[in-house]
Amino acid sequence: MINRLHRLLFPALTLLLIFSACMPQATELPPSVQEAPQISSSVQISTFTPAPADQTTGRALRVYVLVVPFPTVTDGITSAELNAAWTQGTVPTPFSGHPLYMDEPTLESLTALWDAPAPGLVQTVPADQLLDMAWSDLGSWAIVPFEALDPKWKVLTIDGQSPVRKKFDISMYPLVINADTSNYDPSKMTTIIMTGITALVRATAYTMELKSVTYPGEKIRDLMLAADITHIANHVPFSTGCAFPKPDQTTLVFCSDPKYIELFTDIGVDLVELTGHHFADYGTKATLETLEIYRANNIVYFGGGENKADSIKPAIFDDHGNKIAFIGCNRLYTCGLPTATETRPGAAPCDYPYLENEIGRLKAEGYVVIATMHWNQSYGYEPAPQQVRDFRFLVDSGASLVLGSQAHYAQTMEFYNDIFIHYGQGNLFFDQMGDQDWMPKGIRREFIDRYVVYNGKLISIELITTMLEDYSRPRLMTEFERSGFLQEYFNYSGWTSFGATPTATITPTLTPMS
Repeated sequence: MINRLHRLLFPALTLLLIFSACMPQATELPPSVQEAPQISSSVQISTFTPAPADQTTGRALRVYVLVVPFPTVTDGITSAELNAAWTQGTVPTPFSGHPLYMDEPTLESLTALWDAPAPGLVQTVPADQLLDMAWSDLGSWAIVPFEALDPKWKVLTIDGQSPVRKKFDISMYPLVINADTSNYDPSKMTTIIMTGITALVRATAYTMELKSVTYPGEKIRDLMLAADITHIANHVPFSTGCAFPKPDQTTLVFCSDPKYIELFTDIGVDLVELTGHHFADYGTKATLETLEIYRANNIVYFGGGENKADSIKPAIFDDHGNKIAFIGCNRLYTCGLPTATETRPGAAPCDYPYLENEIGRLKAEGYVVIATMHWNQSYGYEPAPQQVRDFRFLVDSGASLVLGSQAHYAQTMEFYNDIFIHYGQGNLFFDQMGDQDWMPKGIRREFIDRYVVYNGKLISIELITTMLEDYSRPRLMTEFERSGFLQEYFNYSGWTSFGATPTATITPTLTPMS
């Protein structure tokens, strides 16, 4: 019986297998790599839908970046908004009325990826004219290959992802194609955080005594730790025996308790700038003690030192293959303030011939040179004419980036000969809450600048905006506060027309001071 059944079933099963083998097979594609027209034999395309991480591991990837002119308030869009713009012509509100700029090769790649764009959406521009075209049409947006990034572009996030951030998840980013060679290698990227004035004295120090030494950094800790090089401009020396802080101290001679160094180590400070004119307030002993505290905690210093020779030396970093040098000085030595000499420690005096030669030498040796200057203390947004001349001198000497470390009130920015100058970022950790009559409105507002160096070149700048709370602790601004702050400073910097500035959100004072 079994043999008879076998003889009957075998031919039927054989025919079934033959027919099934000839039928089309439904093979499900991975969620992010769909079939698309090939541009060339060396290019494969990914779609809008982000890929699982294991699908982008070990492949050569070519990254494109959504960018806008630097003085743009908008920080990012969603992939759904980008998709709607491309397929339907529904442009996100911030860019309404403006084309999406790109060069012809980028358009070819994206057309292969998503089909042709909606009519009228894209305007192609030669690659070497794209940046100038976008700046002449503020409010526009563009897509460029990663290697075309420039500090005058602002990188927009897509679904919160940005290729110039350390936590970038390339598998969740839509502007990626497969290629024989990659234009993006995170092992070549260095991120740098530069900050404004720190002075752990008076009400700031008093709050630290009440709440904890690390309290001021709690709301920006992750931001600071994420950078490869984190900078602090600490204007005040540490001194054993420094008196318990008084919020109402009126004398302008300052010191900090050495235990406050824990704040710096907690937020990952790698580099401290000593150009501030309070650095020598407590004399040689405290100044040398301060330097020893930094050394003991593996914090590199520049802009001050044991003597003039030590103070004017650049701080040198080699990070992710990038050679980066920091050099700074205090120009107030002409007023008789205690800067370093051959026999005395202190802030570095501004020796202009030396700066010109040293910056030029470093540039010639392949360094990205970040130059800082403690000019005259400022409580207004506009730099003095002589400050502008001095900072531009640093650019003319070969600096890749110039910042002011003297501004208690945030100052303007410019691109001078395509080099970024930030004349002052405001305070970081200092007790100026604007609650005294002489303080200008808005003094609580602060900039933290994030710079990205890639393959030996500065490629991107991000302005992070914070608001001082509780006489000691900056927090990230709300979207409303940030929008008003950026609008105001882009206008002050001469880039945009002035709009109504929103009123900043009122935050509680947690430790009332007299």
